[in-house]
Amino acid sequence: MASNVEAPERWYLALLGFAEHFRTSSPPKIRLCVHCLQAVFQFKPPQRIEARTHLQLGSVLYHHTKNSELARNHLEKAWYISQQVPQFEDVKFEAASILSELFCQQNLVDSAKPLLRKAIQISQQTPYWHCRLLFQLAQLHTLEKDLVSACDLLGVGAEYARVVGSEYTRALFLLSKGMLLLMERKLGEVHPLLTLCGTIVENWQGNPIQKESLRVFFLVLQVTHYLDAGQVKSVKPCLKQLQQCIQTISTLHDDEILPSNPADLFHWLPKEHMCVLVYLVTVMHSMQAGYLEKAQKYTDKALMQLEKLKMLDCSPILSTFQVILLEHIIMCRLVTGHKATALQEVYCFCLYGQFLSFAFYSKHAIMLPSGLYCISVNCMDNAEAQFTTALRLTTHQELWTYIVTNLASVYIREGNRHQELYSLLERINPDHNFPVSSHCLRAAAFYIRGLLSFFQGRYNEAKRFLRETLKMSNAEDLNRLTACSLVLLGHIFYVLGNHRESNNMVVPAMQLASKIPDMSVQLWSSALLKDLNKALGNTMDAHEAAQMHQNFSQQLLQDHIAACSLPEHNLISWTDGPPPVQIQAQNGPTTSLASLL
Repeated sequence: MASNVEAPERWYLALLGFAEHFRTSSPPKIRLCVHCLQAVFQFKPPQRIEARTHLQLGSVLYHHTKNSELARNHLEKAWYISQQVPQFEDVKFEAASILSELFCQQNLVDSAKPLLRKAIQISQQTPYWHCRLLFQLAQLHTLEKDLVSACDLLGVGAEYARVVGSEYTRALFLLSKGMLLLMERKLGEVHPLLTLCGTIVENWQGNPIQKESLRVFFLVLQVTHYLDAGQVKSVKPCLKQLQQCIQTISTLHDDEILPSNPADLFHWLPKEHMCVLVYLVTVMHSMQAGYLEKAQKYTDKALMQLEKLKMLDCSPILSTFQVILLEHIIMCRLVTGHKATALQEVYCFCLYGQFLSFAFYSKHAIMLPSGLYCISVNCMDNAEAQFTTALRLTTHQELWTYIVTNLASVYIREGNRHQELYSLLERINPDHNFPVSSHCLRAAAFYIRGLLSFFQGRYNEAKRFLRETLKMSNAEDLNRLTACSLVLLGHIFYVLGNHRESNNMVVPAMQLASKIPDMSVQLWSSALLKDLNKALGNTMDAHEAAQMHQNFSQQLLQDHIAACSLPEHNLISWTDGPPPVQIQAQNGPTTSLASLL
């Protein structure tokens, strides 16, 4: 007959085995799993088993059911009891971690914060949990947009990791802090921090996948920093290193050997997620540089990878990647003359932004692609309404400058909004106190000034602004801005009767626009080439240009008609409330979410 000490172990292990069997069944039998765990309490178990069972019940209910109140009740008991049991850190801190997640899900952030703070305070002798809880509280502050508190916590974590001898996790804390400092535009603090991170990453000798993942994190921050500053050419060496790094990671096998230091038990991202992220930043670079076919190619690769991953992984970051890719491919299609396809993707983008609750995809952000579509189909009143709404809602300085630049172009095209236009231009003066450090946005501001001067007949002033744009865009390989500036300069020289100089501008503009390809610039260039060659007596060239112009006109007209006939075209009228889930066409069927996603 078994002793009294062994008996509880046997019944406990039996119930635990049944519970795990039901939890891992296909499909899971959660109700039976919960019954088995609840049966443990009938035996009046010792505190260690009682606390662990409350944690297991709370975790199962939290992750597999909607019974959040019962989950909370069990997790609170696990947290309370485990604090009375010596050397019971895993149960104690896991209970605190899951309970704080549940509080956040219930919008009880003020309950989650003190819980995490207490857990952090009493976990200093447990490196893994101390670091994990610091990351968790920093993430909570980040979601609340309290980046200062989040940075402070990450700094505390970096110093703690250094003290416990974990240079790997120290680098993770510092890189995370660097990411937030970039979001805050604290560039003076970012540069020395990234320099320190680079040294730590290169000097750290450990698991090859962990080392390469740190390098990917470091290089992603560098690349996005350059892109955010509009430095498309300067970023190329970093981007190439990043692409080589992800190729190295893809050839490495996961090492099952656990690190000897428990503070090293962290991964930044799975390598499959890193692969998609590298595709994503490559798309961002290609879009800014004006390599739209390359942007399309890498978008297709990234979306294919995402579809495979989402079959097995419901991580929110995958949906975030998907929306950012969608945002970029919309802009790509608008430039290449595929407005009808872009419009359907604009609608998907709005729906994603509404249903997936992205922290940074608020209403003003998801309205921007719709505003750009309005410009592309010449609905300037609608574009103005959407950009004005977005401008009123945003607090992000770069995004504000981007919206103002687009809104200024709308006012120029409308031709009758002089007071509003001059008010905007005063706020984005590229010659004096430009509001952001972005090279690309400042070059675009010079172009907007040149465009206005052209329409006002002030050609010498227009040439000065456009030459500044050319100088800046050539310095950083901003091909679309270069093409637009060249064709506008060509137009100015044509109006002034300087046909040779006009031809010297328009021919390279057409070549560059064909390479991008930018359908609108090709249309504009072909019209100018037709008139130029006619004026220069080049009959054959004039005929060829006229044929090109007719072909571009037909393609754009057909695409315009196709886009405007879609039910999604009604999105141009959206400025208030959430994005419409269904749009009823005036003479057509309802487009549903299911048909688009």
